[in-house]
Amino acid sequence: MTDTTRHMNPPTDSPGDSHSSGASHSHSILLFDMFGVIARHQSKDGRARLIATAGVPEVPFWEAYWGLRQPYDRGDVTGRGYWRQVADALGTGFGHERVARLIEADIVSWSGVDDTMVTLIEELAAAGERIALLSNIPEELAVHYEERHAWLKHFQLRAFSCRIGHAKPEPGAYRWCLDALSTEANRVLFVDDREENIRAAEACGLRGHLFTTPAALRRTLRLSA
Repeated sequence: MTDTTRHMNPPTDSPGDSHSSGASHSHSILLFDMFGVIARHQSKDGRARLIATAGVPEVPFWEAYWGLRQPYDRGDVTGRGYWRQVADALGTGFGHERVARLIEADIVSWSGVDDTMVTLIEELAAAGERIALLSNIPEELAVHYEERHAWLKHFQLRAFSCRIGHAKPEPGAYRWCLDALSTEANRVLFVDDREENIRAAEACGLRGHLFTTPAALRRTLRLSA
């Protein structure tokens, strides 16, 4: 897929965890990204369903999809407003029914979860670790996850971009979390699979771990499998 602005963590091929730092004894809070870390990136079938539902060529579709995504993630527009903007960018129109199907297909495409990471989250919570979540996610998808995934309750803070008015890598996203957690930046280890998000977090004083695999994260946290 064409990936031009990369807001809700589209696939990345980052080779390693070069920003890994710290272990569970040297920070007070673990701040997790969701997509590409705990939840999976868009599925191949999900992307194909979106293209088929939109009924437009693939390359311009993804250019419009990602080019307009940040305001949607940030909660500036609704799902219906977002898909109307995508249609305008493509020089076409999506009727009410098609917009509803696009919203549904978009949610399904982002619905996969890594059970290995869910297990790790549950272990951390059981061990009394303070864990928080910072995710670029639109409202419709946030509701979907809240209704279906009980493991979200383990997070002390769920900072969904659509509800905090900031989306990574905007500095305001990290600062919002620090304010909400009432903690100093260097007490937070931020786990994300995108280099640009890690760099932005580190610029705000957080410590970073570039996520590649659950096993690599466990090594950073000094946890046995």
